[in-house]
Amino acid sequence: MSSSSSPTPAQPAQPGKSGKSVTSGKKARPATAREAAATTAATARTAAVAKAATVRKAPKAESHLAMVRRARRINRELAEVYPYAHPELDFRNPFELLVATVLSAQTTDLRVNQTTPALFAAYPTPEDMAAAVPEEMEEIIRPTGFFRAKTKSLLGLSAALRDEFGGEVPGRLEDLVKLPGVGRKTANVVLGNAFGVPGITVDTHFGRLVRRWKWTDEEDPVKVEAVVAGIFPKSEWTMLSHRVVFHGRRICHARKPACGACPIAPLCPSYGEGETDPEKAGKLLKYEMGGYPGQRLSPPADYPGKPAPALGAG
Repeated sequence: MSSSSSPTPAQPAQPGKSGKSVTSGKKARPATAREAAATTAATARTAAVAKAATVRKAPKAESHLAMVRRARRINRELAEVYPYAHPELDFRNPFELLVATVLSAQTTDLRVNQTTPALFAAYPTPEDMAAAVPEEMEEIIRPTGFFRAKTKSLLGLSAALRDEFGGEVPGRLEDLVKLPGVGRKTANVVLGNAFGVPGITVDTHFGRLVRRWKWTDEEDPVKVEAVVAGIFPKSEWTMLSHRVVFHGRRICHARKPACGACPIAPLCPSYGEGETDPEKAGKLLKYEMGGYPGQRLSPPADYPGKPAPALGAG
């Protein structure tokens, strides 16, 4: 928690050298022993307040067991806040989710969702996409950025699906990561949300939050995944990923987290890195938490927010 200067309490009357209290306009009377003791105590308290305002108390060391318990409690709290947490990419089958996840690199899910309707209308299957003219695909996916590199990946993975997997997206991690442009993060997204295979998705939001929560200090996504996998049962991995990412996008932002509006603030060792005033923090909330549209054009039925607008609709 960030420290803030506390107002210095009014100074009590100070005893003189003779032990008598000093007053103005009146004849001083001898101070009783109780009054002298109270004056000394008040002076000590004033010094303590001043010192506390400038010295941050070092946090107590947390045992691994205590951290695991706190982490699991955070997950339970997030489950109550985001019971509707879900992948924020629009998709109707494993192929569409795979393609959308590849496109989501270095851009927002919203921009991907606004782009994929035209892409899948032109290339609905791996066979269709593998036969695409590169320049034509580049124009379609241009809004997602890095469109030339992404086109190369999509053409490569589509050809691999056609030639090596019979036009079907494989349901195994070891097969998915062999596809062009597909790493562990993308593979876990596809496995968890298209095949029901538990996986931890370590994107920028997930990595940032687990480090803020002191679950790990690792920076490498593969190491982060391994650490977090050891904290939670496998059955929680996919939904944990959604909840953490939801929280990172809506409340625990990178530059200015809304600490004063955070439902898990009492469990966060980094509370105070962002805005702690509840009213000001409330203005930082995003998506449905702030009353704005989400990222999906076609969100799940239980999503409490507004659907995102189509490309060019505002």
